[in-house]
Amino acid sequence: MQMGKYGVWHSCNALTKPQIAKLAKTVEKLGYDMLWYPESTSYESMALGSFLLAQTETLAVGSGIANIYARDALSAMAGHNTLNTLYDDRFVLGLGVSHMPLVEGARGHQYGKPVATMRAYIDGMDAANVAISAPARNIVIGALGPNMLALSRDRTAGALPYNVTPEYTAQAREIMGPDAWLCIEQKICLTGDAGTARAVAADGLSRYMTLPNYRNNWLRNGFSESELSGGGNHRFLDAMVAWGSAADIEARIKAHFDAGATQVCIQPLNPDGSAAPDWNALETFAPR
Repeated sequence: MQMGKYGVWHSCNALTKPQIAKLAKTVEKLGYDMLWYPESTSYESMALGSFLLAQTETLAVGSGIANIYARDALSAMAGHNTLNTLYDDRFVLGLGVSHMPLVEGARGHQYGKPVATMRAYIDGMDAANVAISAPARNIVIGALGPNMLALSRDRTAGALPYNVTPEYTAQAREIMGPDAWLCIEQKICLTGDAGTARAVAADGLSRYMTLPNYRNNWLRNGFSESELSGGGNHRFLDAMVAWGSAADIEARIKAHFDAGATQVCIQPLNPDGSAAPDWNALETFAPR
């Protein structure tokens, strides 16, 4: 697989079957290279990946991310090989350690040290005896900290950082080296109204604000505790969610590419506050 430059990251958790099918078909029709989707406590990751691949012909599809506590390493390797065998090398398995509340509270597992746990999981995938083999090994890690980025560089095809800035992208590329995939998620909100954009940003970020993995990374990258309190100040919200005119948002996307991103995956937050895809934004930023 050649990792394309233009991706879309969109949650399917609150979407219906027709909406999910339309999302996949629209992203492909508009010329994007890839569609990423998360895993929480809604649609199961591998099954959803299969459905998205079945709706499309050339679009690459990636789990962004599949929770390693949701399936053992052999099952993950079998899922990766199955989807790439059946769908012509179009699936990327993005793996992540998730977060303690989702792992211990929702799934009943003990949350281990993130880097050590991920390393052991990849060891298990390496050792897995799966009867079918994939055309290639398309695996990335949902990495944030420097040690997880280094692990993704050394043991997988690359990384999928989430909730980051172009400044972070530059730091990550330095760690990752020139060749590893660095797929960057960037939230956008296509509106020129600051109040609307920041309200949508605050709502979209609220679920992440209490999670240590994200907070620690924001603090490492120059935000203060006071900037993160109360749902985030304007500087923080504007850094996480690019808004304004099409040119304003395109400048943020370009900044990630200039900083070393292999792919920028836009996550279009709907200005109306709903979970529905912002079809206007998807069309506006479609590859030309």
